[in-house]
Amino acid sequence: MNKRQGFTLIELLVVMTIIALLVSLAAPRYFNSVEKSKEAVLRQDLSTMRDAIDKYYGDNDKYPDSLDDLVSKKYLRKLPVDPITDSATTWVVVPPEDPELGGVFDLHSGAPGNGRDGTPYSSW
Repeated sequence: MNKRQGFTLIELLVVMTIIALLVSLAAPRYFNSVEKSKEAVLRQDLSTMRDAIDKYYGDNDKYPDSLDDLVSKKYLRKLPVDPITDSATTWVVVPPEDPELGGVFDLHSGAPGNGRDGTPYSSW
């Protein structure tokens, strides 16, 4: 008797079905956690930059003229990248009511769309 060793086609199909089932259960959780972490990083970046703007105002009695002033005067090491748009150039600057006080009173994300809580990124 010449007996071959290996897996049958049925065994391979059963294993592939089990793997596909496990992947279909894990994939939505993975992508949900990636989106959740990007939003957490965005909130932290906004908080850090707003704090730097406040410190700049406290030291200079005026707001910075641009976000680059925060970097050049060492209030930030570098301008953070918006995790939703993957760009540091999409920040939306809100000027103060009095233009003589500078150019950056507040900032928001320039990302289109809404967060997981339903609010637009541009309102954060």
